[in-house]
Amino acid sequence: MDISSQMLVFVKVVELGSISAASRASGQTPSAVSKQIGHLEDHVGHRLLHRTKSGVSVTEEGREYYEKCRAVADKFYEAEALISNFNGPPKGVLRVAASVAFGKYQLINALPEFLERYPDITVTLELTDREVDLEEESFDVAINFAEQLTNPNAIARKIMENERVLCASPAFLEQHGTPQTFSDLANFNCLRTSNFVGRNAWEAELNGVHYKVDATGNFAGNSADAVYKAALVGLGIARLSTYIVADQIASGALIRLFPEYSQKHADIAVIFANKRNLSPKIRVFVEFLAERFKHL
Repeated sequence: MDISSQMLVFVKVVELGSISAASRASGQTPSAVSKQIGHLEDHVGHRLLHRTKSGVSVTEEGREYYEKCRAVADKFYEAEALISNFNGPPKGVLRVAASVAFGKYQLINALPEFLERYPDITVTLELTDREVDLEEESFDVAINFAEQLTNPNAIARKIMENERVLCASPAFLEQHGTPQTFSDLANFNCLRTSNFVGRNAWEAELNGVHYKVDATGNFAGNSADAVYKAALVGLGIARLSTYIVADQIASGALIRLFPEYSQKHADIAVIFANKRNLSPKIRVFVEFLAERFKHL
């Protein structure tokens, strides 16, 4: 048995006043407890207890050593209590990072149901389109595009299928015309994302022809939400996720271009650290998201 375990046994003997009482409390034989105390005394090089017929008494060195061991025992039992809480109802602060658009248009709408289901959890939410380091920044989970996963030590679980489509406002198309072919996009003002360079290369396979257009224009936003707002006010043509623009396309506020085109494989995922034993608050949040968004 290691030194820390022997220290816990020593504390129990001192506080209960006898080796036999400590053996009953710990579920060990008196000889096993006595042997551990002996090993501990050999380790520290001092006698810690006087054995008497009526029990034990603490030596001067043992009393001073007991105070240090008591502090270790307090930390140990505090940790044990924390672990036992893990098996109870999910609770605590859940730190979430989410992409700006998904957070605004999807996640926040889902939070009332989640928090009603788990009233002992508190959610803190940061909306950002930058790549976050879960462990370095102490986030429990991040929600963004599965394509953004670059950490091999993290797990991504898809929670929603997603496609990106091309769209523009009626006012923009009335003033500048409508592209007739995918290649025509090179001659139009295209709205770009400033922090995802690869996302500004728009590719399509239409009627057996492969197209690739580098989106260029006079506006770049650092989030899909900024690009969406720019498209709504008529700044240019945007490629945006359907979960952002579906309602506006249905209402006519935005016009979908090339209806036969969509960029697939832009799925939304919840990303969490690759740990064998997830805390209950993370586990129930991941399951909730997977259930809530699976049909969208």
